[in-house]
Amino acid sequence: MPAAGRRVTGMPRKQRVVDHVVERLASVGIDHIFGVDGANIEDLFDAAHFRSDITAVLAKHEFSAATMADGYSRSGAGLGSGLGVVAATSGGGALNLVAALGESLASRVPLLALVGQTPTTMDGRGSFQDTSGANGALDASAVFSAVSVSCERVLSPADAAPALSRAIAAARTGGPAVLLLPKDIQQGYTDYARNGSTAHDLRPIGNPLPLAAVLRNADGPVTIIVGEQVARDDARAELEALRAVLRARVATVPDAKDVAGTPGLGSSSALGVTGVMGHPGVAEAVAASAVCLVVGTRLPVTARTGLDDALTAVRTVSIGSAAPYVSCTHVHTDDLRGSLRMLTQALSGPGRATGVRVPNVVLRTELSPPPCAGPGVRYRDALAVLDGCVPDGADIVVDAGNTGAAAIHYLPARRGGRFAVALGMGGMGYSFGAGIGMAFGRANSGRPRGRTVVIAGDGAFFMHGMEIHTAVQYRLPVTFVLFNNNAHAMCVTREQLFYDDLYSYNRFRPSRLGAGVAAMFPGLTSLDVADLDGLAAAMRAALRVDGPAVVAVECAADEVPPFAPFLGRPAANNAVSQEISRVKENRTDVAASA
Repeated sequence: MPAAGRRVTGMPRKQRVVDHVVERLASVGIDHIFGVDGANIEDLFDAAHFRSDITAVLAKHEFSAATMADGYSRSGAGLGSGLGVVAATSGGGALNLVAALGESLASRVPLLALVGQTPTTMDGRGSFQDTSGANGALDASAVFSAVSVSCERVLSPADAAPALSRAIAAARTGGPAVLLLPKDIQQGYTDYARNGSTAHDLRPIGNPLPLAAVLRNADGPVTIIVGEQVARDDARAELEALRAVLRARVATVPDAKDVAGTPGLGSSSALGVTGVMGHPGVAEAVAASAVCLVVGTRLPVTARTGLDDALTAVRTVSIGSAAPYVSCTHVHTDDLRGSLRMLTQALSGPGRATGVRVPNVVLRTELSPPPCAGPGVRYRDALAVLDGCVPDGADIVVDAGNTGAAAIHYLPARRGGRFAVALGMGGMGYSFGAGIGMAFGRANSGRPRGRTVVIAGDGAFFMHGMEIHTAVQYRLPVTFVLFNNNAHAMCVTREQLFYDDLYSYNRFRPSRLGAGVAAMFPGLTSLDVADLDGLAAAMRAALRVDGPAVVAVECAADEVPPFAPFLGRPAANNAVSQEISRVKENRTDVAASA
């Protein structure tokens, strides 16, 4: 019998199941597996050790390991595979994955979870961490089926290769796929053809010609609302080509900020973000459109708030892997790049839309929360400093809560960078693991080297901020910006607005996060700041560090964020705006500008 991690060559050849798994993952372009080791997954870590083309990264908690895989996937890593991989042991380790997989499911992020289980010989016999579902044991298949697009328990070594291929194919449709791998199956040997069973990626390309007819006959402005599938399929170039032929204005859902031009970055077509943390001008633009085209998003409530009336009144059409929650003509496609190319071709040359026009001005709008006189810096001012410091090409990962709402509303994505936020389940602490996964994935995404900036609140830090240690251990170029208001501030705001401010369960004993983290991790640049000058200096220093850095920003729990449900009046009445001229785009001798 070969030693652990070694292989017997031959065609076909005998190979441990775990060796086949890591070889198969490497063959589809995956170079990192994220996880937490344990008795019933240690064989997979052993197999990874013997491959030079795949690295197992040890996280501090399985939730964060799964968000690392999520961030890796959103980074565009995997040589086009777009697939993050997380590995966890049985019992509590496995169950710690559930919240993170729920986020990936709701946000349709491709992810593969390899979950160890106790040996099949112990099923239903009272073994420690038995999740076989037998004889009254907890049923892991039932648990994970609820948070995945596919869940399969492998019961023989011969079944492992085809099950892995099915799981990879399922994950690529958008969402997590789970393989439950009992320890004896992982250690088992079987015969495999080289590279194992192939997962043919036959994603249907939807025919967009029904939409082309609607757009070709548009008599007036076209507004495009784009979503997360544009990022997942990396259809950015195809989207811009379509936007140009339609002379359209573009708005993004919050978790797709990086897929189109963003206010402040020179794109005259960009309207900003939709929904509860979005820009009021988006609804005005949609209402004034001849046609609204929804691309790659279902438009959930967080992305749709304020748009329902406009979408009902305006001819709305959609293309993507899932129909929107609003009634409209929809074309299904699992290959958005291919379908958008077809649509652009149909609208080019003789098929062009001759009646499309752009308004003479586009409003740049922001929500205007009430002033706050509390300690520290205000969100808008702090994010203006970040906007001036964070370079083009940087990836930005944003956490939940008041901090996240402010960053989504005020901070533009960087040119060439990604902008990720967990709005599927809104799990606090997501950003720490996701930022680390993005940093690992960037080298495998074909993009130039660059920095990742994580923006989170102190509440999120107390949940999963110890993953900063993982960034320190691997010397990752990640700057963690922690907005410290000594509270679960969004809950404080709700107590004030909806419960008469009679009490608070959500204020914390004050802490100095920068000093605390610096003491925990000697040599780590970690600073506390309480004013804008200090923030600007700290950010410049943190962005120059060769490795991770932390900047903790003092702010106030009583500041109301740019979050429409908290502002009490129609969003348009809370807006500040700036006019951007687009007169020249109506001239027939000028090409549509980006």
